[in-house]
Amino acid sequence: PIGIGVARLVAARGDMQIVGAIDIDPNKVGKDFGAMLDGRALGVPVSGDASAVLNKRTADIVALTTASSLKKVAPQIRQIVQAGLPLVSTCEELSYPRAHNADLVDELDALAKEHGVAVYATGVNPGYVMDALPLMLTAPCADVKKVRIVRMQDASVRRLPFQQKIGAGITREEFQQRVSDGSVRHVGLRESITMIAESLGWTLSDYREEIEPVMAERDIQTPFLGVKAGSVAGVNQVGRGFVNGEERIRLQLVAYVGAPESHDTVDIEGTPNIRSTIAGGLHGDVATAALVVNSIPRVIHAPPGLLTPNNLPIPHWRAA
Repeated sequence: PIGIGVARLVAARGDMQIVGAIDIDPNKVGKDFGAMLDGRALGVPVSGDASAVLNKRTADIVALTTASSLKKVAPQIRQIVQAGLPLVSTCEELSYPRAHNADLVDELDALAKEHGVAVYATGVNPGYVMDALPLMLTAPCADVKKVRIVRMQDASVRRLPFQQKIGAGITREEFQQRVSDGSVRHVGLRESITMIAESLGWTLSDYREEIEPVMAERDIQTPFLGVKAGSVAGVNQVGRGFVNGEERIRLQLVAYVGAPESHDTVDIEGTPNIRSTIAGGLHGDVATAALVVNSIPRVIHAPPGLLTPNNLPIPHWRAA
């Protein structure tokens, strides 16, 4: 889980200390959090009572790694903010919330300002590779006409929840059903496209998104599940942003078990044209945990309010 990844990185740093841990799993409550990180005891028991932990006021910031839906996470955000603590979250819809949840934005922003804390969300995607990174790459451009990004991932190396989220191992019919009910899809393309457009001064006239299955051509076995030839291996999901009827932003996520070569490629059409490729791609779980931890110093010292990756300085790694 991402939360464990974040905690491991924090525990390994000499300039940060874990002072509390909250989980709703009754099998974890009461256990030393350090034992779950495959390390030494931290003397921090896992608590099922969020209020008790937050109201101790021993923390400087909270890492919130619970859900993708902002509506599900909003009550947790309110509780943390009302305890007077800033937070950095991995909630995809919080990365640029006006794209989907404009009704919550003003409320959460006002609440954060009232309590003098910052609320921020990050992750590899959304939060970095399909929005913050391409925006940074436009810095030397005299003009920008189009932005195209392709994120190709071999899902074999990802966790079971990710493989399930892309529909690995199910039939085409099951895939279409899960697309319809929203259980198979990547969350965040709309957030990233909206962030890019608004940051570049473009007004979106339309947004379109398509998702299709990638079918397995051979039997594939991952550490978590098997994929038979002819069944779904993963997804090909495309988000497109239009300005005055013209496609100006295109984000493509191709994630399936057995993908031949992972990579993240950003193409900027402008003056000059820019292409940047991360060979091997960014591992979603590892990179997201690192982005959370590397954002902590920025968020602690950020002005109060609901912040997004395009209005906070891009974080970077720093030695402890």
